[in-house]
Amino acid sequence: MADPRDHRGLSRALNAVTRILGTSHEDQAAASTRSGRSSVVDCALYVEGIRQPGEWDYQSAFSTAQRGSRSFVWLGLHEPAEDEFAEIANTFELHELAVEDAIKSFQRPKIERYGEMTFAAVRTTRYVEHTELTESSEVVETGSVAMFLGEHFVITVRHGPHGELAPVRALLESKPELLGHGPWSVAHAIYDRIVDSYVDCAAAVELDLDTLEESVFGRGGAGDIQRIYQLKRELVEFRRAVVPLQRPVDALVAGRLPEVPKEIRRYFRDVSDHLTRTVEQVQSFDELLNSILQARLAQVTVEQNNDMRKIAAWAGIAAVWTSVAGIYGMNFPDIPELRWRYSYPTVIGLCVLASLVLYRFFRRNHWL
Repeated sequence: MADPRDHRGLSRALNAVTRILGTSHEDQAAASTRSGRSSVVDCALYVEGIRQPGEWDYQSAFSTAQRGSRSFVWLGLHEPAEDEFAEIANTFELHELAVEDAIKSFQRPKIERYGEMTFAAVRTTRYVEHTELTESSEVVETGSVAMFLGEHFVITVRHGPHGELAPVRALLESKPELLGHGPWSVAHAIYDRIVDSYVDCAAAVELDLDTLEESVFGRGGAGDIQRIYQLKRELVEFRRAVVPLQRPVDALVAGRLPEVPKEIRRYFRDVSDHLTRTVEQVQSFDELLNSILQARLAQVTVEQNNDMRKIAAWAGIAAVWTSVAGIYGMNFPDIPELRWRYSYPTVIGLCVLASLVLYRFFRRNHWL
């Protein structure tokens, strides 16, 4: 965790974004005016868990929230531009390191404290529907959500096309007693929804795994190794989103962040249970995929051995004719059999008989 003595000053936050952009504050303001696209999805002021009526901009909402004891502002952003986020960092006095991490998408799941502010990053997942698993199918799509949590604000920064937080906001607004616990109630709801999406995604991946397993071990099955590798690659991406989240959630459950209300900490235990179950599922999927891959490689080896035995058997049968033709094709002047009346049908008959004997021998030993 970051040193709580780090200065959260206004200038450092602005300097962080300025360093990323390589522009001055005036250039940032001009760029914000030119862009014309706002990343703000929703901004609301909550007092004692109740959303205040009217449309709020984040500056006035935050100023009002600071004057109340049980009030905070929830600002939701989707892929904000760097210049726009500089103004937000200015208003909420965000730490420069957290600002850098929030601008970059697909951060590793983590939770860090910067003085009185907490920064958290979570990976989102979505199962990609497909009619059939192929060697190029996309199974799991990932995104990210970053959260800034302070005494009177929570800022969510979402990257990726999925993981919408509007349903989370609507659910919380229907539970003002839970939302009244402040910004950490929002953090819990987001963690809970994302972990629930992990559970749904794991269930869908399990169906793909069952289908792949049946194609390999079923009667007449012959699953392509490319399909197995593709699902394994997608599972690795899924695991990178799920497994690292255990440590931040454990820190929240264990109470290593004193600013988290005790009531909200109890809710995080349920999130931890669901996450642990999903991590165990993902690990078992990986082990099963390894077993399927090894079994398929063994099947390929056996199939190659069978092919080699068939080739050797037919080569043995052909060798009878080749050897006879080689003997009687020599240009010796005295070969008695050549002058016999029935030498040709006799030789042909012997070759056919030898071929039939060899064919039956190879069939009995399952070479043909």
